[in-house]
Amino acid sequence: MSTPSCWKILTRKKILSIEADGAADNGKLGRILNTYDLTALGVGATLGVGVYVLAGHVSKDQAGPSVVLSFLIAAAASFLAGLCYAEFGARVPKSGSAYIYSYVCIGEFMAFVIGWNLMLEYIIGSASVSRGLSLYIDTLANDTMKIRFREIAPMEWDFMSSYFDFFGFSVAILLGVALAFGLKKSTMVNNFFTVLNIGIVLFVIIAGALNADISNWNVNPANVSTIYNVGEGGFFPFGFEGTLRGAATCFFGFVGFDCIATTGEEVKNPRKAIPRAILLSLCTIFLAYFGVSTVLTLMWPYYKQDVNAPLPFVFNEIGWTYAKWTVAIGGIIGLVASLFGAMFPQPRIIYAMAQDGLVFKALGKVSSRFKTPVFGTLCAALLTGTMAGLFDLKALVNMLSIGTLMAYTVVAISILILRFSEAPQTASIPSTSKQVFESSNLLRSGGRLTGSAFMRQLFNISCVRIPSHASTSVVGVLVTLYCLVSLALSLTIFYAKQPLYDMEPWALTLAGTLLGLLLLILLLMSIQPRETAEAPFKVPFVPLLPAISIFVNIYLMLMLDVYTWIRFGIWMGIGLPMYLLCVCIGRKSDEKKTNSRQVLDLARMGSCAVQREKIMKVLKVVNHRLRSPRTGITRRI
Repeated sequence: MSTPSCWKILTRKKILSIEADGAADNGKLGRILNTYDLTALGVGATLGVGVYVLAGHVSKDQAGPSVVLSFLIAAAASFLAGLCYAEFGARVPKSGSAYIYSYVCIGEFMAFVIGWNLMLEYIIGSASVSRGLSLYIDTLANDTMKIRFREIAPMEWDFMSSYFDFFGFSVAILLGVALAFGLKKSTMVNNFFTVLNIGIVLFVIIAGALNADISNWNVNPANVSTIYNVGEGGFFPFGFEGTLRGAATCFFGFVGFDCIATTGEEVKNPRKAIPRAILLSLCTIFLAYFGVSTVLTLMWPYYKQDVNAPLPFVFNEIGWTYAKWTVAIGGIIGLVASLFGAMFPQPRIIYAMAQDGLVFKALGKVSSRFKTPVFGTLCAALLTGTMAGLFDLKALVNMLSIGTLMAYTVVAISILILRFSEAPQTASIPSTSKQVFESSNLLRSGGRLTGSAFMRQLFNISCVRIPSHASTSVVGVLVTLYCLVSLALSLTIFYAKQPLYDMEPWALTLAGTLLGLLLLILLLMSIQPRETAEAPFKVPFVPLLPAISIFVNIYLMLMLDVYTWIRFGIWMGIGLPMYLLCVCIGRKSDEKKTNSRQVLDLARMGSCAVQREKIMKVLKVVNHRLRSPRTGITRRI
């Protein structure tokens, strides 16, 4: 048996098989979570820093009162990604989130890239929340910890914090230990914190509505001092462009709901619980953001907001001191719940990648007692705490977004590939009693596709209704072209923004041509045959909604600064050698298994030959003794 080539290893996909009813559960992780646990996990992971900081920052510097529309636009973009996650959560109820989805639909190398960046996202996100919690508490304590830590462990490097944050480091370690040794208990604590967090958000909305002043949405710049950045006043003081810039910022306030998709092997009924929890958490988060931003800008003028702690500041300014401290305590609770939700997916991604041999297998070893990957969880917590202690909040936040946006893009691409695939990699079984297990198989290449056959299938002249090798290849090419044209259109909008506003002919012609190509690609994709299998949940209006999600995510990635891309390159530079090392170790292991199997087969064949020779000798002796001397008749066996 020949070993696979490097190209086949890099492009092989994960095949998910379905066992028969009544088969034993092969999962190693304990199935103890339900829909309520998952919804609380998603809300807690997301409704932390955003609701207590983001609304004031965006309203003051970017959008003004139209911050409510910024959250609406950001929610719509997040909802598109959430729909894709929900369908995959129903189809592929396995640990790993976008990592396992890309492994099923695209291939191993892209799965590693996504999984490695998800690790970056969760580690940096957890570290930023841990650092933010430390700063939030320290602000209430008049910077006592900052002064003390600067005396104990000062740091003089410009790219790091001015001191090592022992509190942020300790919080991450303690929560990591809780996740490693007591998942159900830590889940109950998270549920408690999330309920309290939602209660405080409701308190803010009701208290803010009692103090609302509609005139704060219609400010006249002539009546305001020049020391404030009022803009043009009104509901859109910085124009609709400011609202869109605010939406780009608010989009990252929804980062965190995808942690639900990493719990597939720990949920009692994953095919129903995961999509329900994703959509419920997104709706809850949007309502909270929309309500808080509305009352915040109605209670106090947008240009006077405090960007670090807007809610306690506003309640203090209007004279509601008890409300200020209620919201301050709520901020601590929300940040703790957000930290739990941000740290929860880390060991699940590591576990999934370790099981597939893309990172060191020791990181994914599951404890028989605690039913969790203890070593991987503790390693992730140690790295999170170290990052929280060494770097300041701004540096951490700047590294957060690129992994999220790339994961969202790949999940949307995977939905398109899955829907038009010749042989879907996951069987869609409504019954939840059927367990799913996986095995890595190499891609089986179909017959060679000629140019004429490709063109006939491109326009589906034969009206084919069942996906084939030709239609799957056509869709793969169309998806690739769509991503490239989306990148070109995003670059045009980003760098030719002013010419487009000025209605210059060359800019309009270029943008119109690219937009027409996108629509043509979607039209050609929509006439291709697609799968007809039933599933517990499906994204509606395919390929339109996943295509919109891809374009929005690509555009938002282009808005990231160059330093974020540099950090991304450094992180990938660390991960790729480890991946290549694990692949080489895996190939050698496969070769040893193959050689051992061949030697065993030869030994068995040799043993059979020896046994046959002995049997023939015995038969000859028996036949000789059975020969009758009187009649001369020989009886042979």
